[in-house]
Amino acid sequence: MGVVYGDIGTSPLYVMKAIIEGNGGLAHVSEDFIIGAVSLIVWTLTLLTTVKYVLIALRADNHGEGGIFSLYTLVKKMSKYLIIPAMIGGAALLADGVLTPAVTITTAIEGLRGIPMFYDLFGENQNVIIVITIAIICVLFIIQKFGTESVGRAFGPVMLAWFTFIGGIGLYNFIGNPAVIKALNPYYAIHLLMSPENKAGIFILGSVFLATTGAEALYSDMGHVGRQNILGSWPYIKLCLICNYFGQAAWIIAIKDNPYYQQVELLNPFFRMMPKSLSVIGVAFATVAAVIASQALISGSYTLVSEAIKLKLLPRLKIVYPTNQKGQLYIPAVNWLLFVLCIGIVFFFRTSTRMESAYGLAITVTMLMTTILLLFYLLEKQVPKILAFLMFIFFGSIETIFFISSATKFFHGGFVAVFMALAILFVMIIWEQGSIIEERESQKVSLYDYMDQLIALKEDKSVPLYQTNVVFLTSNLKGHLIGKEILYSILDKKPKRAKVYWFVNVLVTDEPFTGEYHVDMMGTDCIVNVQLRLGFRRSQNINLYLRQIVNELMEQGKLPKQPQRYTIIPNREVGDFCFVLIREELARGTGLKTVEKMILQAKFFLKSIAVSPAKWFGLEYSDVKMEHVPFMMDVVNLKQCRPLKQVYVHDFCSEYEEDEEE
Repeated sequence: MGVVYGDIGTSPLYVMKAIIEGNGGLAHVSEDFIIGAVSLIVWTLTLLTTVKYVLIALRADNHGEGGIFSLYTLVKKMSKYLIIPAMIGGAALLADGVLTPAVTITTAIEGLRGIPMFYDLFGENQNVIIVITIAIICVLFIIQKFGTESVGRAFGPVMLAWFTFIGGIGLYNFIGNPAVIKALNPYYAIHLLMSPENKAGIFILGSVFLATTGAEALYSDMGHVGRQNILGSWPYIKLCLICNYFGQAAWIIAIKDNPYYQQVELLNPFFRMMPKSLSVIGVAFATVAAVIASQALISGSYTLVSEAIKLKLLPRLKIVYPTNQKGQLYIPAVNWLLFVLCIGIVFFFRTSTRMESAYGLAITVTMLMTTILLLFYLLEKQVPKILAFLMFIFFGSIETIFFISSATKFFHGGFVAVFMALAILFVMIIWEQGSIIEERESQKVSLYDYMDQLIALKEDKSVPLYQTNVVFLTSNLKGHLIGKEILYSILDKKPKRAKVYWFVNVLVTDEPFTGEYHVDMMGTDCIVNVQLRLGFRRSQNINLYLRQIVNELMEQGKLPKQPQRYTIIPNREVGDFCFVLIREELARGTGLKTVEKMILQAKFFLKSIAVSPAKWFGLEYSDVKMEHVPFMMDVVNLKQCRPLKQVYVHDFCSEYEEDEEE
């Protein structure tokens, strides 16, 4: 409950408020309008959250992991174009992660206005709300680097109490007008969409959709808690949510004609329906719940970026594992970028009502992309085509309507979410297309063709020993093919004599926590090809893995021991290591198209500002050498340059006879 339902659990804070404001305020709503609005909320929760995500999407797990990138890995073999919805959905979900903390915390703090003492002191002064909101956001992002393992243990009990609290408050008000239960009949939802009383028309769904914004997070966090736990807890969560919405509806119907409430600016039924004796507790509770919801989205953003990096959709960024808790990680660059953007959103929009205009648009895009990938997943699982396409048409149609409804908010703030998603998507496209160009143009040679030279270099005593073990990281070892620049570094640039040459390939698997390796020594005792098969959620500490591998090879007698004459470690049998990292740079005359050059230049720039390969592979405290080579080194040749003309000395001098200084 603490990890999965934070976002959807805070939706009651602002959904009914947004619907009423979108229809012109309390004075312009009737009982039928309120019943219809709650009916739309109930059936949105039922169709999108319960049916699509809880009953269908949760079955599409990648070894227990969920989310749009895990779903993509399950279906990517069906079409290379499926990377497009995966990237769009991932970018939109990250943009949503920026908005959630700002919206939920601001809404919770605005509830202070319902407390007489606070209202008497500050009235409608929004600056006070902004200051408190920013203070909470600052603390929230600062504590991320310390890990949230201890705090996370309290999330479950707190959110259980939160759902029980909002369900109880809703039930308390619902008892006063049990007729609200009519909202369970979908007739009232459909009738409201057609009713002239509904001034927003079908676009009211843009506000209704806010009730289910946490559904995608529910699927993404499946790996943290397990499918069975979500299936077991969702009925209670949904019951509490519906009770709260029923309670808000009953309260609104009871006071809608009261002139006092009609004059209240930014009326929030969630806080106003509480007994005054519970108002302080309610605001405090809502604030804690908003922080937990924000924490869940922030942690989800780290996980999403980490998966995108290991799927080669984003540049490498420094990843820290602050605790031993499964799946908990911290990405400083993402943390501080989210922090700056959250603060900017609070200052730009100022009120939760304006933020809600931006909220929801991005997540509708993610849901649509998930529906597309789910179609291919069902087809791959050999579900009858008619059922798979019916699912796609049904949910795709609903989400398209929600998207169109949310898109009407574009000029009222939705453009912020769209621009953030487009910026993230642009980076993904640059990185992914750049990788395709690099793979296409890379020059591969077989190690077998140079094996004799490597063995001869190892035995050549006239060449100084460069290092006992020299390690090169390579992107491919299939067929013993490696980048030509690696052999150029060993044999040509400066002969590197070593006792053992290591060629290491890191393959990120579709499974989240794979930890395997394969070794091929090509019949020698000095050339070691290693393929590390690591899950996309596993850290890539190459140094530690190699230490394990070299000891195991020595125990098996495949690798000679490397006793060290000078060492502080007793009986040390493993020699020193040097990791040679090669960075390619774009040179002139590559023969690439202009667009391809621009993509590669952009990717190389992103590489330069991203985390260094040494830090990414856990080599900060190892001996690392960085070498720079031109990309496509064989393409740049004399044929692409204008030829020089040979001149004689007297011809050269004759040009300068008139100027002795020259």
